[in-house]
Amino acid sequence: MKCLELFLVFFKIGLFTFGGGYGMIPLVSQETVSRGWMDEAAIVRFIGVCESTPGPIAVNMATFVGSAQAGFWGALCATAGVVLPALIVMLMIAAVLKGFRENKWVRAAMSGIRPVVAGMIAATGLCVGLRCLVPGLGKTVAALDARQLVVMAALGVGALIWKKGLKRGFSPIALILFSAAVGAAVYGF
Repeated sequence: MKCLELFLVFFKIGLFTFGGGYGMIPLVSQETVSRGWMDEAAIVRFIGVCESTPGPIAVNMATFVGSAQAGFWGALCATAGVVLPALIVMLMIAAVLKGFRENKWVRAAMSGIRPVVAGMIAATGLCVGLRCLVPGLGKTVAALDARQLVVMAALGVGALIWKKGLKRGFSPIALILFSAAVGAAVYGF
């Protein structure tokens, strides 16, 4: 029964999420917290884990929640639930691609959806950042830890030195490795 619930919840999330995994975070948060599957602090921590592991964040989140709730079969059902809506939509689009792309109503709908997706992603980033840094924001957020500020400052300085020294943007792989090293140094091995 839990597997069916996981499948249906993540199918709904996958069906009503536009903008990829980042647009999904508010829905995952709402659905998992309201069911008692995760708390806000766990979601914030997991977003960090998802960002540093390979694969789409949507699939990683569904797999994690499913695994935590019902083991292997829960992970499989939640992952299938989140992926299936996109697969169905892509198959339907492929079947009618030519007419679909030129339809004025579809273009108008997509033009309206784009700013909403951007706003959802920005709001998610802001909320996660505030929950990490502002003491007492949310029920489960601990007090501000000065080490968090040290890590953020070190990452900012490292990125600035990288960009000025090498005249290019910070590599995502280098950023992950540098972040892990700074976190290990600041929080201890």
